[in-house]
Amino acid sequence: TSFRDHKSKTVSESDEKGDKCELSFFPDEDEEDYMFFQKTLNAVQSWFTLFGWSKGQNPISIPYSLRSDVCIVQLTVAQEKNFKRRVDKDKGFYEMLVHLNGQSIPGIAASQSLSTDPVERMLQLHWQHTELLSFLKRKGAYLPHIMPEFLLSPEDYELWTEVNTGVRVGSPGKLSGRRIFVLESRTFETMSKRAWTDVLLQMYKVFVLPRVSSRIVPDPSSLECLQNIPGIKSEPLCSNIYSRYERTILIWLNKNYEKNRKIVWKDNERGGIPPMRWIVNFDQDLLDGLVLAAQMAGYCPYLIPTHFVKMYTNPITHEQFMHNALIIVKALHTINMDLDIKVGDFIVAPLLYICINIFILIFVQ
Repeated sequence: TSFRDHKSKTVSESDEKGDKCELSFFPDEDEEDYMFFQKTLNAVQSWFTLFGWSKGQNPISIPYSLRSDVCIVQLTVAQEKNFKRRVDKDKGFYEMLVHLNGQSIPGIAASQSLSTDPVERMLQLHWQHTELLSFLKRKGAYLPHIMPEFLLSPEDYELWTEVNTGVRVGSPGKLSGRRIFVLESRTFETMSKRAWTDVLLQMYKVFVLPRVSSRIVPDPSSLECLQNIPGIKSEPLCSNIYSRYERTILIWLNKNYEKNRKIVWKDNERGGIPPMRWIVNFDQDLLDGLVLAAQMAGYCPYLIPTHFVKMYTNPITHEQFMHNALIIVKALHTINMDLDIKVGDFIVAPLLYICINIFILIFVQ
């Protein structure tokens, strides 16, 4: 549940030329990995917009709205003179964290005011982000590449570098023993986008994934329909790729697919009954839509004659894959499961979110 470390770029430390450190950036549009990262960002953005808040949907934009939603008082210009007060106190970042986690970070109120002094405000925000990262790490998040300053707004980041390099008149100079990176404006934006996306991914990992209970899904070895499929265990130490919660979802997907495939497509005229398959990931194995269809059919069998029987059970062309994806999207709309899923999401976007949402909506909520 984190961005894949496809590649890192190198930035020189401002006070030690030539000393390098590997940092994780959001890729540029002309880079090979851009589409994967952007689709992942869109999926994260969509989920937190729909389900991250206690009082209905609230659109977020990574990283822009998150950087401005961490406090009540926020500078609006770099000149450090004009201020504005947030109107909606129920839509801040820390309200979202409290909603997902059930508790606030010690010392940080969900709604709070910050100093109107620009340097004091920046230092308070930096401390706040430090506490956020420490809190998430204690909960099990993996964020070794994220520094608190990467979560600041561009104006506050500039202030932070000025204070730490001694450029700002009256500043105390370097505030910690850590390396100081001075990033250009455009480079900082790519870093900030990556940092906030990874923070949200890890929040999903530590706050949402644990809602998936293995007690709900029977042991696959006890299911007759899965006797011929290699086992997937849900024990914590049996995989270094997936968490036990993700493995529980995989067990559930395998169970329902094998149990329902002969029922759903027994009258199918576009390929017949699909063959048995071993589902071990959340992208390639779900690409044709059949696995998701089998899940929904198990709980909403009335969707079989109206939707799922019309699917291609051995899709080959792009059009056939799109046809199946469209049927899944229409089926979700029919049962009022508003996941903001688009047909194109099946091609690139991680489908783990869809699986977990369906699972939680059926068993938890």
